[in-house]
Amino acid sequence: MRVDLDKKPSAQARKATELAESARFVTVVCVVCGAVVGWLATLLAKWLVTLKWAPLKGPAKLLTSIPEPGLTIGAVAVGALLGLLIGLIAVHESLSVRITDDQVVLTIRETSEEFAHGDIASAFRDGKQLVLLAPDGMELAREESGLPWDDLADAFTAHGYRWEAEDPHRDAWRRWVPGTPGLPEGADALLKARAKARERDDSGDTRELCRELRRLGVVVRDEKNRQYWRVPPRRS
Repeated sequence: MRVDLDKKPSAQARKATELAESARFVTVVCVVCGAVVGWLATLLAKWLVTLKWAPLKGPAKLLTSIPEPGLTIGAVAVGALLGLLIGLIAVHESLSVRITDDQVVLTIRETSEEFAHGDIASAFRDGKQLVLLAPDGMELAREESGLPWDDLADAFTAHGYRWEAEDPHRDAWRRWVPGTPGLPEGADALLKARAKARERDDSGDTRELCRELRRLGVVVRDEKNRQYWRVPPRRS
């Protein structure tokens, strides 16, 4: 969703542009999907009890012991409530981007980071992530984004930022394995800790360790269950 702010911009400055996922749309989709899953669960349970042997047949019998229409209504209601919870979490975790001629503001989990125009060399899409790149090759930010990529590209370009078609440093990435040579002192330990945080699905710790690596001059990205790293040329 794209929203223009600043109702009375000056002639010299363009309107600020804010892009954010629709909280209502995300929540409704999750609630509907949860309700459908709840209904399908009742059908699966009824099918399982007809089999001679099946995993979870005991819980299926217990579930189907509830008389209709209470069974279906209850399952759909529970599914919808779980979907609502997931939707609220998804909205809380989603990224919003505010772009002006002077700065870019990224907001996620009610926490905002501001980046001055002069500090941003370019922006680009890397898979499902929005990346802001500094002039020295360091990454300023790398955030998961569900926003329309064409809208992001248009917004950055309209406000005078460079939008790259792809990662300009794509050939510099190296896969990390423990003890990889070429890393600054302390970076290998941080990458080990980050790998464990990703296994725990601890996104907060993963993000914090990523910031720590940037302080050492190391940029990190993920691909499936693997970590890749690079060091900008000035720090090689």
